[in-house]
Amino acid sequence: MTTSDAVPGWLADELTTVPSYVAFADVDELAAGLRAIADDHPDLARVERVGTSRQGEPLLCLIIDEDRPDAAEALVFGLPHPNEPIGGLTALHLARRLTEDAELRDRLNHRWRIIACIDPDGLRLNHGWLKGPFTREHYARHFYRPAGHDQVEWTYPLNYQDAYFDAAIPETQALMRLIDQHRPDLVCSLHNSEIGGVYYYLSRPEPELYPILQGVPERLGLMLDRGEPESPEIVRLADGIYRAGSIKDAYDRTVARGEPWHNTAGDSTASYAGRYGAQTLISELPYWVDPNIADASPASTRYGEAVAAQAAGLAELAEVLQAGIAATEGKLLAPDAPLWRAARYFTTTMAHAAESTARRADDPGADRPATVAEVSSLAAVVHQFRLRFAGILLRALAGELAVGNVREPIRTAHDQHAQRYETWLAEDAGALPYQVIEIRTLVAAQYAATLATAAQLSGRLH
Repeated sequence: MTTSDAVPGWLADELTTVPSYVAFADVDELAAGLRAIADDHPDLARVERVGTSRQGEPLLCLIIDEDRPDAAEALVFGLPHPNEPIGGLTALHLARRLTEDAELRDRLNHRWRIIACIDPDGLRLNHGWLKGPFTREHYARHFYRPAGHDQVEWTYPLNYQDAYFDAAIPETQALMRLIDQHRPDLVCSLHNSEIGGVYYYLSRPEPELYPILQGVPERLGLMLDRGEPESPEIVRLADGIYRAGSIKDAYDRTVARGEPWHNTAGDSTASYAGRYGAQTLISELPYWVDPNIADASPASTRYGEAVAAQAAGLAELAEVLQAGIAATEGKLLAPDAPLWRAARYFTTTMAHAAESTARRADDPGADRPATVAEVSSLAAVVHQFRLRFAGILLRALAGELAVGNVREPIRTAHDQHAQRYETWLAEDAGALPYQVIEIRTLVAAQYAATLATAAQLSGRLH
């Protein structure tokens, strides 16, 4: 039996309800989509404003609240990272199907709160690539991801050992209010990755759910990601499924290795909702397929060598970013703009990542053959971070020029950085034959994972 055979018939049928998309939705389209669904079903759904973004954008939540005395509570939100727009479309499709199909609502038996976009300010800074073309270069040149202390997913309160954070941003505060008031049984944070295969996080083990989460990608023609996890602290529950928890876990493992703790952000949604016993699902879908990501066969490279190569690549990136930041220090017109905050944050993050990765390469456990998937994913991280974070710095420098900052250091830093960026774009283009994934397929996978987890909580998975 293949893993796709584990997908229940009702869930397989739901995959066929997802329409085709030619582009991702922007902030205004997501807000209009929520309002249209509520207008079409006024007896069942309503839209409420649950907060305000840092730059004054309303945070809108669609509420589906039937009279169900035994129903569980569900909170679903898209765009926890604003460079991850798959979740906005998933949220709209979920809301549409729930309002249209009473049988689906009965099976899942939840009261739903659905936010299509929790970071509208950040999504507006990604508008340049949402309508395509969906090339790596076009994406990278218009990419924005906030600094860690500006991210919705990672600015929950934290007070643990010498890790402390109490500057929850307004968007996170909106989620905290919803979580505290409604104590959800299910929280779905709709993420997506960039290159590779499909993978998930669950805040507690649910072995019954694993074969279905693994089977959905196969049924849709996607690969399960069997490469490196996002960080060495992450606990693997099954192939492509990891444990979502508190940043405290990462702190403990980092300190246990004798390494310093550098993270300046806060705790996670999964940790905050966990105080009420919530099951948190984080579903990660890539834009591009890495054809090697599911290949668990031995590579010709030792694992430690592959890790060391990644460390060297990250160190080079950190040096380039540090040079650009240093050359412009004290000469900016908008030093606190989101792009500059992100550029500084990721400069520091890449430097620390290079150091910790180099230590990992020397670990005795790294003296083993690497798998093809591990080698490919380790190399892909370097390409990905170069294009992402050097791209943010390039946008920040271009922004200074655009508002009239024509000081010689700004012009020189921009031109030098642009030249290096062109080199990295060319290297990325020649690295692997990345294949663009159809948007509909990505939305369908994330939608199905959300439904499956809700049904499992209600005891109606099969």
